[in-house]
Amino acid sequence: MYIIDDICYAGELEEGITVAQAKPLSGGMMLVTFSTGEKRLFDTTKLEGPVFAPLADERIFSNPIIRDGVITWKNGEIDIAPETVYLESYPYTEELTL
Repeated sequence: MYIIDDICYAGELEEGITVAQAKPLSGGMMLVTFSTGEKRLFDTTKLEGPVFAPLADERIFSNPIIRDGVITWKNGEIDIAPETVYLESYPYTEELTL
């Protein structure tokens, strides 16, 4: 268990965690698999700032590329740190219906 910004998270946050796979879902959600094997849901619509505005375009959002463990879009013009994706995502289990 670990606590960040007064929020308690189950498990242990691993240093050096990377993204192994990112599957775009509807509504700006992504199913992200991390280097630990853990799967989590990440809501890209909560990303703020003009750099993330292009993700509102479904053609851009639906084409992420994993580069060195980081989710990127638009040939690397947009990226987000794997630690941020992990900390701002939600636990996912196979029982959830997407």
